[in-house]
Formats: sequence, structure tokens, C-alpha cells
Amino acid sequence: MGDFTKYGVGLNNVGSYQVAGTPWITGSTTLPAGHEVGYDFPMVTKTFTVINRSNENVRVHFNSTSSGDVVNGLHFVELDSKNDSYTFNNKSKEIYISAPAANGGNASFTVTAELTQIESGRMYSLTGSGLTTIVRDAQKNH
Repeated sequence: MGDFTKYGVGLNNVGSYQVAGTPWITGSTTLPAGHEVGYDFPMVTKTFTVINRSNENVRVHFNSTSSGDVVNGLHFVELDSKNDSYTFNNKSKEIYISAPAANGGNASFTVTAELTQIESGRMYSLTGSGLTTIVRDAQKNH
């Protein structure tokens, strides 16, 4: 007799990412220069998009600017003009959005996401090389 297991949603389950996601939208109109805000998604994302709604720069990253070398390592995507946007096609349970200290006023943005049916508690933290630590120059390794 075959060994049967229950099939269900999960981080490595292809079907969890093939179906349309559940919509999720939020944003802010009052992110002061030099500050950041974090968002915990209620479920693991399939994709998410951040749209800059101001003339101030907005940075999107997977860890707080206080953890590791997020800023010095350039581990963020910067949206530098009104209506500039970036879509991330990856699984995550949280993101951070910050406004550089050099901004002149409050930044505003919108976050939209496609959520899977995977509980966010099942997702691991996104840290390490390329996320919180500086990537060594490939030329120095030869």
C-alpha cells in the first residue's frame, strides 16, 4: 500500500503561489524624514507592490534600518519620484518602508499585496547576505 500524506498549503507548495492571491492594501501619508514603518502581512505574500505617492524618496527593505547594514549595504529599493513603483515577486511575511533623512517633508506611499493562504508564522526571517550584511566584492575573492 502507498504512503499517503495530506496535501496542503505551504512555503514550498507550488499550488500555493499559482492561484490568485487575496488582496491587501495599506499606506501612509505622514512618514517623516529619517523614520521608518514596518508592516507584518497577515499571510505570506505571493507578490507586493509599493507605490511612492509623494515627491519625497521612499525606501523599501525586508529588515529594519537598525538591523545589520541595511542602509550602508544598500539593501533596499528606493522609489525616487511620485508614482514610482516596484513590484516584488517573492514570499515574505514583513516589510519596512523608510524615508531618508535627506527628505524635505513627509513621504507618502501605498502598499498592495497578493497574499497566499500560508500563515505568516510559517515563513522564515529574511536576513543575511544581500539583506542585512554587506556582500563582499566578487573581485576581492579571486
